[in-house]
Amino acid sequence: MQSRQLNRRQYFNELATTSEKYFIPYIKRYRQVGKGTKVLEIGCGDGGNLLPFSCMGCDVVGVDMAEGRIRDARKFFQENGAKGRFIASDVFLLKELRHQFDLIVCHDVIEHIDDKEEFMHKCKQFLKTRGVIFMSFPAWQMPFGGHQQICRSRILSHLPFFHLLPTRLYERILRARKEDEGCVRELLNIKKTKCPIELFERTMRKEGFEAIDRTFYFINPHYEVKFHLRPRRLYAVIGAIPYIRNFFTTSCFYFLKSAGE
Repeated sequence: MQSRQLNRRQYFNELATTSEKYFIPYIKRYRQVGKGTKVLEIGCGDGGNLLPFSCMGCDVVGVDMAEGRIRDARKFFQENGAKGRFIASDVFLLKELRHQFDLIVCHDVIEHIDDKEEFMHKCKQFLKTRGVIFMSFPAWQMPFGGHQQICRSRILSHLPFFHLLPTRLYERILRARKEDEGCVRELLNIKKTKCPIELFERTMRKEGFEAIDRTFYFINPHYEVKFHLRPRRLYAVIGAIPYIRNFFTTSCFYFLKSAGE
């Protein structure tokens, strides 16, 4: 397991840095964000992505089903003197917050969702009229699309593409390296709920969304703070080739609106 997975404050700070430097400028290309903008993050974790929005005067709400992450988010926001509301809940069970938000942020979440159509439908329910969504995720076939960096084994956490092995062989390797049951279960679930670009775009269109923009990255912007690598967009000629592009796309940025709005 990489150290940032264990040091939650470091992880929070890294997410806040990437959000401020890359997510917000990307969003601002298409929609003004500032004081009074109502922002919801689904799968907010420790809340790092939301901190820069809060510092800009946005009204921020974070939802995550992990109570420990929500406790950390509240703690870190308090330590930073920032305002935010954090809710521990499965988003599918959340009854409140309908039609309240100008912007939804959903970073590295949809690849964990089994019922992607219902998830997108749920997102639409939280939006105001003319509300928008910033969604990012790793293409499944990219070198670490299986999230194997969460492995405790130093070898497996740095081993690219091995999540593409057949499921039984993949599981055998995880267990042979003494990964704990929770990690094995999570990685197998991610393999089940994987999100190639083509699946996401079919789901998006089926649920009545259209992309104002999409940007594919060969080097994920978040790798700058994690690994000191400068972000690089994927060459357009590769990005235009279905299926093949998944192997080279470490992060997909989408800016979505409801079709017809």
